[in-house]
Amino acid sequence: MSWLLLKERYRILATVFIPGAMLWLASGCASHSARAMAIRESFYANNLPVAMEEIDRHKDRRLRNNDVKQLDRAIIELAQGDPQSAERLLRTVRDRFDHYEQISLADEVGNLLADSNARAYAGEDYEKVLIRTFLALSSLMHSGEDAGAYALQTIEKQQQIIDRIKSRDQEQEAEILAYKQVAIGPYIRAMLAEESPLTLDEAAQARIQVANWAPDFRDAKSDLQRAQFESPHRPGEGTLYLFAMVGRGPIKEEVAEIATQASLLIADRIISNNSNRGLPPTLAPVKVPKVRTFTPSIQAVELVVDGQRSAETATLLDIGEMAQRQADAHFPRVIAEAVARRVIKKGVIYAAKEGVDASPWSAASVGLSALGVAWEATETADTRCWSLLPDQIQVARVSLPVGEHEVQLRGVRGTLKYPGSSAQKVTIRQGRHTYLMGFFPDEQLVGQLIVSEGPDSRSED
Repeated sequence: MSWLLLKERYRILATVFIPGAMLWLASGCASHSARAMAIRESFYANNLPVAMEEIDRHKDRRLRNNDVKQLDRAIIELAQGDPQSAERLLRTVRDRFDHYEQISLADEVGNLLADSNARAYAGEDYEKVLIRTFLALSSLMHSGEDAGAYALQTIEKQQQIIDRIKSRDQEQEAEILAYKQVAIGPYIRAMLAEESPLTLDEAAQARIQVANWAPDFRDAKSDLQRAQFESPHRPGEGTLYLFAMVGRGPIKEEVAEIATQASLLIADRIISNNSNRGLPPTLAPVKVPKVRTFTPSIQAVELVVDGQRSAETATLLDIGEMAQRQADAHFPRVIAEAVARRVIKKGVIYAAKEGVDASPWSAASVGLSALGVAWEATETADTRCWSLLPDQIQVARVSLPVGEHEVQLRGVRGTLKYPGSSAQKVTIRQGRHTYLMGFFPDEQLVGQLIVSEGPDSRSED
């Protein structure tokens, strides 16, 4: 593309696109992180109806921003005891995120000329994996029919992301390591396979994956030992699995960062793909999103059965650590895109001045310069994220005699035990699994305990 043609296009963009973009941003770019905090605080205060109202309070004409709201809505539905609604929401967002991964040219241009909020939000990589994780858990808590398929999708999606990184740059070994496989997919598949004597080999293979992918998981070795050398169920017993959503999950906040050498090199490639001019050096701070994580206020959740301590959860998936690890690996590219936007915006203003033949300090030159400053000032970091994720997914497994039992959950930290949840009845069947789920963003349960006794119990009704 010749510089004269590019200059004419920049002039048109400067006189038509910039004013419209500024109005668009000014009318609808209130920080997502500010809105998310209101939702989070209501959720953590166990005021789920108000949290749902907060999601609906800010109507957004840009439908591309509503998907992330539906993710938070799904968590609230799950905490309220409606896993079917949660599954429907998650499935819709999963499909739309898959579609958004195919970024159109218009989206890419909009991202460079406005800010990253102009792009349809396709989810962070960890969120794409976790959508499938929570699809598996939601299915498990109402029927279990599709839980195994969703768990397999968790594995496949993570591998797809790893393969994408490898194809983009073979030298990004550190980034590939940051995207290591997570063990919750094979854990769920092993758990389901243990219910049938015909699939015990599959259970053992999945337990091997768990041990390899999560070597620090407390129960990995004992689970593998049982899968390889023992019967999963003793006569007269069934199994209770507890999934505890512990802590407050990661969010994104806006920060100002100075471009590093690595990010400038990436930015140079981005600029080269959009014009025939090089990247002028710049060390001016740019606004970018940065992941913030939170240390859970409890270490584990204790399972109390019939008034007696029966088990304590162990961390299977550290979501905060996963999000931080991936964000750190991707951060140079995030800064690079912000730098590239800054440079392209300056190029638009420069070309517009040449296009209208604005002399130095003329009204046109000063006006365009002021417009350029204001254009850059309207830019905000993309802080959209799935804000109601837990920090950790913890699990516990306990064998119990067949029959009805009363269970409670209570948060623990060292020797400190917090008040427990309300008692919940569960039914244990011979050789079958019963599932229990609860949200513990802090010391107390939020919402209600969800119990699923599997599809067999429903078919008997």
